[in-house]
Amino acid sequence: MNIMTPTHRENSTCPEFIVGIEPPLNRTEKALWFIFRGREILLKLHKNPGAIPKLLDFGELGLSGVREQYLGTLEEIHCYSVELPEDTRAPEGMEFADLRQAHSDMSEGCFALVNKAVQIMEWDRTNQFCSRCGTKTLQKPGERGKECPACGELFYPRISPAVIVLIRKGHEVLLARSPNFPSGMYSLIAGFVEPGESAEAAVSREVKEEVGIEVKNIAYFGTQAWPFPNSLMIGFTAEYSSGDIRPDGFEIGDAQWFSVENLPDLPGKISISRKLIDHFLREEGLEI
Repeated sequence: MNIMTPTHRENSTCPEFIVGIEPPLNRTEKALWFIFRGREILLKLHKNPGAIPKLLDFGELGLSGVREQYLGTLEEIHCYSVELPEDTRAPEGMEFADLRQAHSDMSEGCFALVNKAVQIMEWDRTNQFCSRCGTKTLQKPGERGKECPACGELFYPRISPAVIVLIRKGHEVLLARSPNFPSGMYSLIAGFVEPGESAEAAVSREVKEEVGIEVKNIAYFGTQAWPFPNSLMIGFTAEYSSGDIRPDGFEIGDAQWFSVENLPDLPGKISISRKLIDHFLREEGLEI
């Protein structure tokens, strides 16, 4: 999906993915296997960046999976998500790549599927037992859900809404740096939506908490699923209203106003933060 502005449609050239719950009974074609060791994904070496293993059977790799989930089909190719034990070593010709690094080397379509696969794997792993009564849960037939056979509680994949906002002040944009970012990289203000809070209210609160300023004219931009850990990022634009920049020193180590002439290192192209920044740059007349 190519999220640019609220008026842009999904890119019609993206491969079609159809969600599936029940795996095929007699599959005879090779499938795509999204294989994870914790928050790392197993990728091929010496292939296109972000190459996902395509195999007739997961057992061909000589690995032992902890659990497996069927995802659906990508242009009629079946897709699976597999979790490995933490001590698993990569087979010859393959490597484990940290998801936060791997996403910058993948196409947007590939990362969207990796995103789906890792979140479903995490849902499966964290809902093995009922949080209400402790009973072992069972897969709910025909749904992406787990059901407690004792008390009937249902557990579906969790989605955590978060906001991210590009704030402009005239011809400048506010970019901020988290202590966890790679050296020299700046991005946008972001944070999770609190219970009972609207997304717009979350924008105002997060900006005030993290950099100490007030914003106005908050406008919706677009969304992007983000697997860190299971977010739906809701993008906004806003304008500076008042106040001086005061980084909180915890979430934000530094924040500054930047013009197009002195931009720092920016996030990868497929992230919604970069899409928002690129939207600002186009509005400033810069070709992307």
